[in-house]
Amino acid sequence: MGKIRTILIKNISKELIEKYPNIFTTDFNENKDLLNKYAEIDSKHLRNRIAGYIVNLLKIKEKNESN
Repeated sequence: MGKIRTILIKNISKELIEKYPNIFTTDFNENKDLLNKYAEIDSKHLRNRIAGYIVNLLKIKEKNESN
């Protein structure tokens, strides 16, 4: 079973990756700092969830590109 994420987290994450394709990395802590710079997210919990989902999406993208 995977982690359950809300549509809000998924939509924001995908939108940020499309808008800034070369900015985000697979490093969670770096993505947290970048989110503070590129998006206005008031909640620390929401920021961390989005940063984690961005890492997950980028790892999936790298895996698909290597195959």
